[in-house]
Amino acid sequence: MPDTPPKSSPSGLPIETVYRPDDAPVDYGRDLGDPGKFPFTRGVQPTMYRGRLWTMRQYAGFGTAAQTNQRFKLLLDAGQTGLSVAFDLPTQMGIDSDSPRALGEVGRVGVAIDTVEDMHVLLDALPLEKVSTSMTINATASTLLAMYIVVAEERGIPRDRLSGTIQNDILKEYIARGTYIYPPEPSLALIADIFRFCAADVPNWNPISISGYHIREAGATAVQELAFTFANAFENVRRSLVAGLSIVTSAPRLRFFFAAHNDLFEEVAKFRAARRLYARIMRERFGAGDAGARLRFHTQTGGVTLQAQQPLNNVVRVTVQALSAVLGGTQSLHTNGYDEALALPTEEAATLALRTQQVIAYESGAAMTADPLAGSYYVEHLTNTLEAAATELLAKVDELGGAARAIGASFFQEEIARSAYDYQMRVESGDTIIVGVNKFGDGSEPPVIPSPDFSALEHAQVERVRAVRAKRDQGKVDRCLAALRASSRGYASPAAREPLMERIVDAVRARASVGEIADALRAEWGTYRPA
Repeated sequence: MPDTPPKSSPSGLPIETVYRPDDAPVDYGRDLGDPGKFPFTRGVQPTMYRGRLWTMRQYAGFGTAAQTNQRFKLLLDAGQTGLSVAFDLPTQMGIDSDSPRALGEVGRVGVAIDTVEDMHVLLDALPLEKVSTSMTINATASTLLAMYIVVAEERGIPRDRLSGTIQNDILKEYIARGTYIYPPEPSLALIADIFRFCAADVPNWNPISISGYHIREAGATAVQELAFTFANAFENVRRSLVAGLSIVTSAPRLRFFFAAHNDLFEEVAKFRAARRLYARIMRERFGAGDAGARLRFHTQTGGVTLQAQQPLNNVVRVTVQALSAVLGGTQSLHTNGYDEALALPTEEAATLALRTQQVIAYESGAAMTADPLAGSYYVEHLTNTLEAAATELLAKVDELGGAARAIGASFFQEEIARSAYDYQMRVESGDTIIVGVNKFGDGSEPPVIPSPDFSALEHAQVERVRAVRAKRDQGKVDRCLAALRASSRGYASPAAREPLMERIVDAVRARASVGEIADALRAEWGTYRPA
């Protein structure tokens, strides 16, 4: 195994021993500019964190709504400034907890939400008018947003007081995660309808967070993360324009979600290159003004970088990754618990992950000045190189006809699979060192963290959804679902499309379940089957 650092970055970019001015040519006004000014390389706000720190979010979803609510309250008491919800697989896939298809999966990777009554429990006593909420939900994003709105409505909180983000990025599901339901065309049309609805009714809610995180977690390089994320973004922008929204309305509402991995300098340069590349394309290709050309993004430290062996080493990994996000100018940050390679994060690990952000914010000095690594020959070289490589890869997607067609041609999937394979080969050969795994191991077994009683949890959740069905006005539910189906039938033609979000809100208010609403749309649109 090598005893010296590698000579290329994780993305395969060659790294020289030293960098000089000629290696990092930049025109300050054209390529950098002050923070808050186009092309926003140095940050989207003039004062960056001196004006306001990034939002500190800790991702949580623990089996039942009540358990997750308790964790949210603990994190808010510890100083967290935003909520972030993880949902279980049945909720993500539009399957109710009492469905045979949900057997064994209820509450395992997040919170189970079947009806708005579960959402009431999840959000109980939380100050929705003061705290923003991020929901990692895609195929059923419209339904979960509707539930959030109905909870607020029934608590007397106006829609214009709500703030948050639904992930709602279905394209990366076809590429990297697999929790899709419907085919791409109606799915993209539904996203455009959510854009319309939020602009009119929930003005402080972001209707999409286009995710490079899951693309990176699937094995993509930093270059692929940038190019493929922006290809998906531009596909959504085009669809919103076809649906009749203006670039002035849609572009400022786009949010992004990136990963932060272990190579500190490549990650910082990636975030800087992302802002510049996005700003230039949004201005040149779509005519967006400065408000629409500002790249605002959430960052999460890398889940796939966490190791079961010597799990305390993950504290160091998460710290390096979080520092890269801050030095790179993120607007929001989640730091993983050190034990997440073993189980859902314990209370101790989640609190330490939050404290990691707080130490960086208040003790490290990293937040004192905007873009503190600007002018480093190495960082500027990496920023230029990453932008150029991502631009070249993005052009290949454009040649295929955009993201939707590239997905159909398996272009993204094959590119990511090759990168993931190459990385694994480097780890197995020892060319890439993972401390405590393929070097510096101590022979100890990973610790065992007790798991919840998922069988009992599932039984209780099944009883909850059945109790709601027994109490509701079934005739009203049937009428709402019939209206939803009727409105969804014209989605093959843009000219014939009717609003859907209002119908989904009506169904949620009547206590229709996530699965019932998804089934109504499945009946009209079918389900996606990969080629």
